[in-house]
Amino acid sequence: MLKSFRDISKLVGPLLEVRGVEGAEYAELVEVIMGDGEKRRGQVIEIHEDVTLVEVFEGTSGIAPKDAKVRFTGRPFMLGVSEDMIGRVFNSLGQPMDSDTPIIPEKELDINGTAINPLARDYPDEFIQTGISSIDLLNTLVRGQKLPIFSEAGLPHNDLAAQIARQAKVLSDEERFAVVFAALGITFEEADFFIRDFRKTGAIDHSVLFLNLASDPSIERIATPKMALTAAEFLAFEKDMHVLVIMHDMTNYCEALREISAARREIAGRRGYPGYLYTSLSLLYERAGRLVGKKGSITQIPILTMPEGDITHPIPDLTGYITEGQLILSRELHDRRIDPPIDVLSSLSRLKDKGIGKGKTREDHADVMNQVFAAYAQGKSAKELAAILGDSAISDLDKDYAKFADEFEREFLNQGFYENRSIVESLGISWELLSVLPRGELKRIKDENIEKYLPTEKKDHESRAAIPAAVLPPVLHVDERRILSEELFPDSDGTGEVQQAVEDLEGSPQASEGQTG
Repeated sequence: MLKSFRDISKLVGPLLEVRGVEGAEYAELVEVIMGDGEKRRGQVIEIHEDVTLVEVFEGTSGIAPKDAKVRFTGRPFMLGVSEDMIGRVFNSLGQPMDSDTPIIPEKELDINGTAINPLARDYPDEFIQTGISSIDLLNTLVRGQKLPIFSEAGLPHNDLAAQIARQAKVLSDEERFAVVFAALGITFEEADFFIRDFRKTGAIDHSVLFLNLASDPSIERIATPKMALTAAEFLAFEKDMHVLVIMHDMTNYCEALREISAARREIAGRRGYPGYLYTSLSLLYERAGRLVGKKGSITQIPILTMPEGDITHPIPDLTGYITEGQLILSRELHDRRIDPPIDVLSSLSRLKDKGIGKGKTREDHADVMNQVFAAYAQGKSAKELAAILGDSAISDLDKDYAKFADEFEREFLNQGFYENRSIVESLGISWELLSVLPRGELKRIKDENIEKYLPTEKKDHESRAAIPAAVLPPVLHVDERRILSEELFPDSDGTGEVQQAVEDLEGSPQASEGQTG
């Protein structure tokens, strides 16, 4: 039932206070009708006796309290959803931006949604390939997981977000996959970059974009991720699609919450953020997951920029509590032009072990992952020791590990933003890098996997090196054979004669005694 009221008593920022309202409900959709007929939308955020506080999405600028009226619609904010949303670009309120052609909705859903009931959740255990080696091999993303990216100002998180959006997929060709991308508080240049990149690479064909610009009202920024997640829930649980939701930048979302909280004169929490910041973030993050009996899934990659690079700041701190790991971008790697600059040693995917192995990626995935982690960590330590004491002060084994660390960063991490690697390619590069180390150092890999995947020339070299020198027949180097040939047979190339002499030597009684003794 529609009810209209004219008693607007106060305007503060995006907030509007109405008196004498009866029967209003929390999160109810409101229309503010101005004197010239213009309509703006908002929602009820607080009710106290006969006073109702309304957040106006388009802001309260230009509203004259005496000429405007507030209409309460009796229903929550709804988003019209359809499979035709794929390939389209929307603003922060779910209105098409790319053309005047409207979406004909199959149904309307409440954007506030609800967190998934724990009893209805199915455990995440299936692999999602992003095409980025440092994620797929070492910090694996699993369907239904929440894996945030912690960045800093000036780091290439925009390029990384675009790369994940265009490359991410499930390995089965029979399952449908889509990306829902929510940009929060970005500049016009950044929005233009994402739109052009998605269209140029064809990623737009399996994506839904929601764009909220820095110039848009803060209250719209709070609604944008809810819009994106509502669309994702429809595609995942109604259309049986596997949906990856990328929300960038969550720091701007939290800043909008702080701005609204200040306008409401609420008591501030840590660093001025509202005390319900944790609740607001969890209501978004916990909408990811899988449902028992449903084929689809929602996987989230929230991206946030840590203010001043401080990982103890409330935004990354609370995000880390709610989600299942984090990918951390390194300024040191970026300064050395290693892109994407993911610090694999500081990063973590808590569900990675559930989405890898035989039947999901490959049987050697877990062994290689553990060995690469250990080798890279030891190589970094060896390089730090060499920087203090000098190269001559470290052992040959430490030099091998230092060499591994250098080649790992150059060949494995430094992938670039436009190279798409399969998990098989990432595993192959890892085996090539591990061949730098002595076979005896590959302690975290099963022997059968070493025999199957270690490069052949490395195995041949190691097998010969493992035989005691006393039982090896004398073998001449190529250059030694050439010199001996020139000295003994100056009038011919001598190749056959030297070869026969070596064979005679290898078959001599002394050699036989050495082999049996």
